[in-house]
Amino acid sequence: MSSGVPPPETAPPGRAGRAQRDSRLRGDRDRIAGTARNWLAGALANGVTNPPAPRPAWLRRGRVDFVFVADVVIALICFGLTNAALGAQNVSRGHHVSANLLLLVAAVVCAPLVLRTHLPLTAWSAAAAATIWASLAVPPRSLSSAVYPPAGILIYMLCLYAVAVRCRPWVVAAAGIVTVLGAVLIDPRTSAGVIVAAIPVLAGVIVRSRRSSRAELAVVQRRHEGERALLEERQRIARELHDVVAHHMSVIAIQAEAAPYKSADPPPELVESFGEIRASALTGLNELRRLLGVLRSDAPDTAPQPGLADLAGLLESAGNGGVTVTTDITGTPRPLPPGVDLSAYRITQEALSNAMRHAPGSSVRLRLAYGESGLVIEVRNDNCPAGTGAAGVVPPAGGSGPADGSDPADGTGAGGDYPGGAYQGGHGIIGMRERAAMLGGHLSAAPTGNGEFLVIAFLPVTDGADGADRAEGADRAEGAGRAEGADGAGG
Repeated sequence: MSSGVPPPETAPPGRAGRAQRDSRLRGDRDRIAGTARNWLAGALANGVTNPPAPRPAWLRRGRVDFVFVADVVIALICFGLTNAALGAQNVSRGHHVSANLLLLVAAVVCAPLVLRTHLPLTAWSAAAAATIWASLAVPPRSLSSAVYPPAGILIYMLCLYAVAVRCRPWVVAAAGIVTVLGAVLIDPRTSAGVIVAAIPVLAGVIVRSRRSSRAELAVVQRRHEGERALLEERQRIARELHDVVAHHMSVIAIQAEAAPYKSADPPPELVESFGEIRASALTGLNELRRLLGVLRSDAPDTAPQPGLADLAGLLESAGNGGVTVTTDITGTPRPLPPGVDLSAYRITQEALSNAMRHAPGSSVRLRLAYGESGLVIEVRNDNCPAGTGAAGVVPPAGGSGPADGSDPADGTGAGGDYPGGAYQGGHGIIGMRERAAMLGGHLSAAPTGNGEFLVIAFLPVTDGADGADRAEGADRAEGAGRAEGADGAGG
């Protein structure tokens, strides 16, 4: 018995399967499109254009970039020549193209060259779009036998060359392919697109390769300079330690020789013991001179080693060098072990030299904090140079020497500079770190973020054999780290 309700319609056989296949295809297309969009967005976010190479001095005067000025001049000249040539060709063909249109074509074709220095990819894209639009506005060979407007090829090749030099390789390849396809689209009868693409791309690749080789060579040279400066500083430290240790061993030998005469009838065993002490001290002194004496220069310096007692003269020299130094001493000043005293003086000397060299006229604050466990040295100067700590900063050659007038080539001041990159430092920073690490201490040197540069060091103060053992142990433990710091300073 029929209920009078019509049965529901069912899809013909195969329609449901086709709908599922279409849905899957749409999903695959959406995933592919999403992946492509994400890849393109990531590429653009990471940047596809490298910064311009540093200009030689003869190509830049202050903020004026002569390459950009040349691009503007060339664009104006090409605009004038293109407009004149198009106007003459239009007259010879009976004025069938508007003069205003020809003026606009000349301007649009030549304008992208102005963007080439600062935005190479944008300049090339504008040049490509302008060339295609010009071929539509003025069809090829409609005014003359030439396919492209006069000077249009020159503008396009200069923009493509900038892309080849500064953009990522995949961008360069894409620009070359677009150039060839665009040339075929505009005029299939000519092979000019291959030439237009090959010449600037090949020239750009050659220039790019040469710049890369020079950059790698500069990195290697900086690394070698850092390693050489580290070895020179270690050599100087060894000479200074030789002086300090030789003095103490000489004192031991003299006291051991004089000790038996301080009593009327010393036991023979005591006299023999003092004799052995004296003989051991003299033997060690001779071995020390034989091993470390070769590190001395041909003209050895007979002046006593400086210390914090000579700080007044150092501050006076720094004041004469153009910086204003204020001193703050906290804690109770006391005599320091010779090695600590010498290293404290040298670290302060190099920090003041850096301030004189890189921030002339600045105000420098020197703080010495005497504590129970050690000495803290803090040197802070304002007028920190802009870009200090940026990667690839190369210390400038020359500059004033250390504040006490010593030769910077002896190791401490050899190219001392504010640190670059991860603050591994110039050669002076390496020397200061080496001195602090030798004593078991540490040193940091970096901009503070408010226009100041801060050098702060901690030198532990210990006496006797315990201090010597600690310094030797710290030197062994941190030897690998100091070698790695030398590589970072060169890189």
